[in-house]
Amino acid sequence: MYKKTDLAFFSFITAASVLTGCGSKNTAGAAEAPAVNKSDKLSVVCTIFPEYDWVREIMGSHTAEADITYLLDSGTDLHNFQPTASDIMKISTCDIFIHVGGESDKWVDDALEDAMNKDMKVIDLMDVIGDSAKEEELKEGMQEEDEEEEDEDEPEYDEHVWLSLKNAEVICNVIADTLSQCDSANADDYKANLSAYTAKLDKMDNDFRSITESAEHKTLIFGDRFPFRYLFDDYGLDYYAAFKGCSAESEASFETISFLADKISELDCDTIFIIENSDKSIAESVIRNSGSKDCSIAELNSVQSVSANDVNSGVTYLSIMQQNFDVLEKYLS
Repeated sequence: MYKKTDLAFFSFITAASVLTGCGSKNTAGAAEAPAVNKSDKLSVVCTIFPEYDWVREIMGSHTAEADITYLLDSGTDLHNFQPTASDIMKISTCDIFIHVGGESDKWVDDALEDAMNKDMKVIDLMDVIGDSAKEEELKEGMQEEDEEEEDEDEPEYDEHVWLSLKNAEVICNVIADTLSQCDSANADDYKANLSAYTAKLDKMDNDFRSITESAEHKTLIFGDRFPFRYLFDDYGLDYYAAFKGCSAESEASFETISFLADKISELDCDTIFIIENSDKSIAESVIRNSGSKDCSIAELNSVQSVSANDVNSGVTYLSIMQQNFDVLEKYLS
């Protein structure tokens, strides 16, 4: 979740960082400043997997010349992550720090304030997409939070910006520009890699559009949290869900279960959706209460629980989005 009043602060941080240098990576002819990093390698720290994967795609063969850190490589959900002292030190001394910028990233404020490298460039995804940030949506039938949030008069913003391929393209452009500023010798390669990757994003965007535009039924039911607001809004899909995308709740009330069960019957749905790592209990309860014997459970991946083992096995942002496409194509066709 993201408070709109934070936009001005993060815009200042990002704007200030773009105007400064990149730690130990000074451009040729610039006055040499004391290096914070002992290594001559460009140091990039990413909080979530999409950021990490985008950096690797844009750097291409130059990834071997950089230290790229993926903080949540244990597969921890963004909303449950708490940095270790080692994580804070990596951030403190890095050249480029990329993070989401939502409510789950409140710890970042202190980390940046105490950073050793005052020339660090910071990319805040929520700030990058600016006015395209979407408010959290409490839809009919959703389980409300047990405790009221502070500052309840202020809108809360959905953090899952990476699930829009359009947003991904915008963010990748900023990443490529920042890498080029910090490593101008390889700027042409970064530009070429960005162009090639953007073509892949565009193709996938067109693929999603082709299956959603021709779909007869465009409403999906989730027996789970719903982090796909950006993806669904891009393609005109609607939904009902047990919880908001950033909800910390794990148990649904009878009213929520009953509402979703009625929607299964009303919309004649043969599929109920969950997100990765779900125990399926809510979805199973919805099916039982609907009386439908033919309703199956399908999974969409929110790309926020990718582990180091997944990375080593070749998982990429696009490969996960392709899996989501395959699941939706089967349901929407």
